[in-house]
Amino acid sequence: MSTTATSRRRRLAAVVAPVAAAALLLTGCNANERANDAAASASPTAVERGGTLRILTSATSVNWDPAMSQSLAITSLGLVERRLTAWKTDAEGNTTVVPDLATDTGTPSEDGKTWTFTLKDGLAFEDGTPITSADVKYSVERSFAPELSGGLSYHKSLLEGAEDYTGPYQGQELDSIETPDDKTIVFHLNSAYGDWPWIVSMPAFSAVPQGKDDPATYSTQPVATGPYRVAETVEGTSITLERNPEWDADTDEARAAGPDSIVFELGQDATVAAQRLIADSGEDQNAFGANFVPAAQLAQVQGGPAADRLVTSGPGALAYLAINTQAAGLDDVDVRKAISLAVDRNAYRVASGGEIAGDFASTLITPGIPGREEYETLFDDVEPSGDPEQAQQLLAGAGWDGRELRFVVKDDEASLAQAQAIQQGLQRAGLKVAIEPQADEVYTQTVTQGDGSGYDLTLGSWQPDFPSANGNIQPLFASSQIGGGGYNLARYSNPEVDDLIAQATAETDPEKAGTIWSQADRTIAADAPVVPLIYTKNSFLHGSKVVNFRIPDFPAYPNYLQTSLEQ
Repeated sequence: MSTTATSRRRRLAAVVAPVAAAALLLTGCNANERANDAAASASPTAVERGGTLRILTSATSVNWDPAMSQSLAITSLGLVERRLTAWKTDAEGNTTVVPDLATDTGTPSEDGKTWTFTLKDGLAFEDGTPITSADVKYSVERSFAPELSGGLSYHKSLLEGAEDYTGPYQGQELDSIETPDDKTIVFHLNSAYGDWPWIVSMPAFSAVPQGKDDPATYSTQPVATGPYRVAETVEGTSITLERNPEWDADTDEARAAGPDSIVFELGQDATVAAQRLIADSGEDQNAFGANFVPAAQLAQVQGGPAADRLVTSGPGALAYLAINTQAAGLDDVDVRKAISLAVDRNAYRVASGGEIAGDFASTLITPGIPGREEYETLFDDVEPSGDPEQAQQLLAGAGWDGRELRFVVKDDEASLAQAQAIQQGLQRAGLKVAIEPQADEVYTQTVTQGDGSGYDLTLGSWQPDFPSANGNIQPLFASSQIGGGGYNLARYSNPEVDDLIAQATAETDPEKAGTIWSQADRTIAADAPVVPLIYTKNSFLHGSKVVNFRIPDFPAYPNYLQTSLEQ
């Protein structure tokens, strides 16, 4: 499986600084703690109906076109558009894949290469037109159109014969998607793929009516299938959603649809938004922040009257230091282990906001992902502050030439603070490190394109787009993801790992797949291409009248689909 360069650029831009303010409308990557269970349990669990929910976000727009969106299943697009499957979260933090437009989560063929879904009865678009399997097929086909690039694209390399397909606008269909009748849709894959039920929960697997999907306008005027429809857009300022009268709650187990309307307040500075929510005045009592609370304000919130309205996720996204394994000298595993031991992970966490910023990381598969196993690592007997003496011994044994390491990071305050924390730890072991801050586009070009000659070290952060170890391991460590926009920032290549990835991807038994993914995790860790730093935690604020505002174990974001208002 491979994602597109565009998808990876989104990852790079959105999550390289784990505590930087990040809009959740368009991106995903990080996870949840029951740190505020007291506050969560105090909120009613029954859905309260009525009122206008306000979502404060730094994003300046929302792209409602499912072909172009990377929205998580529980955030913005999920309010307006349903998919074949959906994510259901509960008060205990569990996330499961459930039927949405479909009657079940799919039936695989014996060889795992063909998946069949049947649509529910009574489904309709906002204008009353019945939803058919052809509408789902058309939605998927649109995602291949060059003019609609940018969306999540795992399916593009999985569907049979899709390599040269360029969408439906020239009258071409994708033969690997069959619709034998109005209720049935069949997908033919290149190989067995056990996580297909999660893939079809992504935006492209919505329903889009042919002839009503002008690429120039669908991003702001979608035809709704979910509980809400877009009522008004004030460019750069706000988007108002109102109830969709054609939505049938009896067919939807993922969405509560509590508020009568939802207003996205766009272009909000994260610091200002946090101050508004702390003050909890007027309409802000009915609001929540879609951005992480800035690290500088966390202490203020924790010690103040808004503390019971701060919700912090548990250990989620893996923040890590990537070591360019193809750079001179860094192809030696002992040099990479020395770097790993020299890193002051505690200093990194302090620079990221302290203990609330995350737990120290161990495995590469992140918490909340099925199949994750703890195992003995390089750091088991090492303090979080590192072991510079042992690092020096390894460097001497490896004959390290003492050259200066180029540490390329994004040019923002959070990334620079984190890089400086890493730099001081490595310098204790005698390593010379030069930090090179780069503007977003330059940085992305440096670390994801070409031959990787422009850097030795860089920072990354990653949580997958769906809760499977596949999404942890393959994008970061498969050799196919080196360069070309790939997110294998360590430029790590190991045929044994590639083979394990192929085996696990094709395994339809989740338990067996988990065992293989765990083996891959251990094999990669032994080669030390990255230094696990912390599993980041995300903190969010909400107003005093917002209820059912929870963050599951996966992903590390609030579930917009369940949030409602006290009446």
